[in-house]
Amino acid sequence: MSRLITVLIPAHNEADYITACLQAVFASKPLPKGMTGEVLVLANGCTDSTAEMARKVPAAEGWALRVLDMPEGGKLKALNAGDAIARGEILIYLDADVVVDPSLIPEIAVALDRNTPGYASGRPVVASADSWLTRAYGRFWQQLPFVTQGTPGFGLFAMTRAGRQRWQDWPDIISDDTFARLNFTPVERLSVTARYHWPMVEGLANLVRVRRRQNIGVEEIGSYFPKLLKNNDKTSFSLGDLLRLATRDPVGFGVYGLVSLLVKTPLFHSKSRWVRGR
Repeated sequence: MSRLITVLIPAHNEADYITACLQAVFASKPLPKGMTGEVLVLANGCTDSTAEMARKVPAAEGWALRVLDMPEGGKLKALNAGDAIARGEILIYLDADVVVDPSLIPEIAVALDRNTPGYASGRPVVASADSWLTRAYGRFWQQLPFVTQGTPGFGLFAMTRAGRQRWQDWPDIISDDTFARLNFTPVERLSVTARYHWPMVEGLANLVRVRRRQNIGVEEIGSYFPKLLKNNDKTSFSLGDLLRLATRDPVGFGVYGLVSLLVKTPLFHSKSRWVRGR
């Protein structure tokens, strides 16, 4: 029996990124035997040519492409609209500015080829940044245990249809990736070896704003969905581990520490729940 994979890509004013994102998906290695794929581009509230650019990308053999052009913005609303029409037994949620390696989607397909709840993601790699400060922060951040030992799922996460049935609509929250991850127990979460390239925001002010937003997003889930916190498998990080990382990369450690400190101050504060910058 043929099984279908659905890749859902919420996109708000992503004209500069959507082509590369789609081309990488369609350049994936062949899916496992008996599997096909569909891609849903969920353009929402765009004032640029995101939807038009997406429609120009030719789908690869074994894949279908559909672009929804919704007038109202909002990532969670876009995800709900996509879920309503997604036909796949495996659902992959992909940010429009992320580029996957060719083997990632096939590896996820193998890992989630089952009828029981399951969650998966790949190994994130911070894409090349323009500013030295972002490069230093990203270099150090990639060595943290949460990234190297866990299955964080920022920018890309996937689940079986049975797993997605654990909740109805996506709630109006900041951290959809954390919400999705914590709906699965640690033993249900799988990390495949293939990589994806995730862009980090540029410059000190943006790093502080986004880091603050991420912290608020996690606190929000703890407030609204406290029962999910039992699924949080924080990896141990001793003082010795920190010192080893700091010795190996003192500049990265310094930048990471500075951002962590500034997050707790009023500097670079934004009133918006949705902070973004590249």
